[in-house]
Amino acid sequence: MALLDLIKEDVVKVPLESVTKTDVIRELVDVLVKHGKIQDADKACDAIMKRESLGSTGLEKGIAVPHAKTDQVKSLTLAMGVSPKGVDFQAVDGQPSKLFFLMLAAPDQSGPHLEALAEIARVTRSETFCRLLCSATSAREVVGLFQED
Repeated sequence: MALLDLIKEDVVKVPLESVTKTDVIRELVDVLVKHGKIQDADKACDAIMKRESLGSTGLEKGIAVPHAKTDQVKSLTLAMGVSPKGVDFQAVDGQPSKLFFLMLAAPDQSGPHLEALAEIARVTRSETFCRLLCSATSAREVVGLFQED
């Protein structure tokens, strides 16, 4: 499944309102609940926070990819958020994270999860693309940028 297939306007939040790591995760999980992608927000958040306890998913250059495997989804599910000011996500480079790709995968499915992580790594290598995403003012604009990529 291509990343573009997962990034739709209904699962993109621009701008994120949260200012803490835990709140960003909850805000993005709530987006998935609101649009019927998952049922139990608490279980999904618990799975992601358990994964975060193993090591932050805050990468470099303002990118964070909080993710977990959970029985709350049957297939790979994603929510994306943009925080123009950035949030301390305990990133590898110590910088605030601005682009968030929250992914949930079924416990028995590794392939799509790993493919999506690789695709996120590929598209976020471009500093120009990331800058455009960070300056987006709507979910529609974010989706449009991915369609152009």
